[in-house]
Amino acid sequence: MTRIAFLTASCMLRDHPDARKDYWEYELEIAALQPACAQRGIDLEPVIWDAPDFDPAPFDAVMIGTCWDYMEKPDAFMATLERCDRESRLLNPLEQVRWNSRKTYLKDLADRGAPMIPTIWADAANAQTIAAAFDTLGAGDVVVKPVLGAGAWRQARIRRGEALPAAADLPPAECMIQPFLPAVGEEGEYAFLFFNREFSHCARKIPAKGDYRVQSEYGGHEEIHTPSPQELALARSVLDCIEGDLLYARVDMLRGLDGKLALIEIELIEPYLYPEQGPQIGAVFAEALEALLG
Repeated sequence: MTRIAFLTASCMLRDHPDARKDYWEYELEIAALQPACAQRGIDLEPVIWDAPDFDPAPFDAVMIGTCWDYMEKPDAFMATLERCDRESRLLNPLEQVRWNSRKTYLKDLADRGAPMIPTIWADAANAQTIAAAFDTLGAGDVVVKPVLGAGAWRQARIRRGEALPAAADLPPAECMIQPFLPAVGEEGEYAFLFFNREFSHCARKIPAKGDYRVQSEYGGHEEIHTPSPQELALARSVLDCIEGDLLYARVDMLRGLDGKLALIEIELIEPYLYPEQGPQIGAVFAEALEALLG
């Protein structure tokens, strides 16, 4: 039987003392993927990515799964992925993961023609850079995000004239600043899921009332969204900006002030795959994995 390691984090285990509020998303995801893989002779084995005894060598490949604490220890995480790349086969490939780990990859996609949200890049999230961003963007309401981060970690919405959040609630280093887009509360975000570049399903991510963060740990929820041909073509056009084999890719988009969908991010590292919004996800994923393994 083919053995594939599914990397996750200790904080995703329900009995762990520091379990995340959204640990159940890991359970839903692995429950959707494992049986379909088993039907194709693939054993998808959950492994804690930073466990001292983790050895990638016995596995035919290593899939980066729900490693949702990696941004807190990025050097250790990258060292683990490099080892997996040397001693097994990393999915997605290391080169693409390195590129995707810093949100500066959005600059590359903009150069390749992907529809983007206006963005200011800064070395630090402080009063000076944020004040300058208000003026440059012509906005009175902005969102500040870390260049290295995920899941709204140390991300903040700031309105002109308001006191800044505490330093511990702002990006710790380099950051990106974008105008706040009202569509996130009115319409939500769209997550397009692709496996081996084949479209699987789309989830509409809706924040809790009064919030703008769509993640479940902040009260967000998801619905099935059937994209129009134009919406799907736009998401595909973003994916087509990236070369190479991809086991999975999640293209997240949000409607801009011009009424058109624009790219928030493309997740090639550890995206949640929204199994509840993709009833067929297991079969699509297993077929994609089998095809890539050859």
